[in-house]
Amino acid sequence: MSSRRSRSRQSGGSMNISDDQINDLISKLQQLLPELRNSHSDKVSAAKVLQETCNYIRNLHREVDDLSDRLSELLATSDTAQAAIIRNLLMQ
Repeated sequence: MSSRRSRSRQSGGSMNISDDQINDLISKLQQLLPELRNSHSDKVSAAKVLQETCNYIRNLHREVDDLSDRLSELLATSDTAQAAIIRNLLMQ
């Protein structure tokens, strides 16, 4: 057990998680990542899975920001009736 995890357990942390649970969660994360999902090797390090997860989330954030910017531009150039309809749909 790593010293960091043992310190966490000793400090009275209410979240105790086993190595098997961590491995299971890493495996589930790997299946969610397009870069690793179809990996020919089932043996991908936990560090690689976590690194790819962070990269994937960063890319998703960028994509959301880009789409939000494009939508804002579209709404700004649309006539007011169409823009109002789109805004109402987004607020639902």
